[in-house]
Amino acid sequence: MRNCASGNPSCGKMDSGLALRAPRNDDEESNRKRRTHMAKSLQDKVIIVTGAGRGIGREIALLCAAEGAKVVVNDPGGAADGGGSSAAPAEEVVEEIKKRGGTAVANFESVAEAIPASRIVKTATDHFGRLDGVVNNAGILRDMIFHKMSVEAFEAVIKVHLMGSFYVSHAAARIYREQEQGSFVHFTSTSGLIGNYGQANYAAAKLGIV
Repeated sequence: MRNCASGNPSCGKMDSGLALRAPRNDDEESNRKRRTHMAKSLQDKVIIVTGAGRGIGREIALLCAAEGAKVVVNDPGGAADGGGSSAAPAEEVVEEIKKRGGTAVANFESVAEAIPASRIVKTATDHFGRLDGVVNNAGILRDMIFHKMSVEAFEAVIKVHLMGSFYVSHAAARIYREQEQGSFVHFTSTSGLIGNYGQANYAAAKLGIV
């Protein structure tokens, strides 16, 4: 019991026996190192990201590199409907990864045909000697109401989304078999699960992936 007669202003207050303190510099450094170690979940893994020149694919490639992966940035650099080509999108992502201290190489092949798709996998093994993961992100859109949709528009979307996922994965699976390990990440969509107006081609491709 404290003697309240002394006029002590803390008289009657509970004392937990614990004192708050600012973290020491060595604590901060230890925490920083721990966070850095924990963050590198893909350290030295070799990852292919298709359609990695823009949008979601770009962010996936940057994240993989930040997590320590060596990234094959695949993108033929076409428009949203698949038309045209440019090396710039893939090259710019590779440059960004390198600026951040990561490792990456560009590849400009299309996933829509078997032989070019197999060359994406070969880029990984030629440059890095192995392959640990494939992110099948590449895609195009040719949205149109069904009765006006051309056969070419239907097939083009199927070839990139569905067949592209198969072609790249099929080539990678042989490497995985030899290594006895490897991972795939495939992308579907609510358009495939429940359908969407003007997207019969896209919905069919995405449900096919499921």
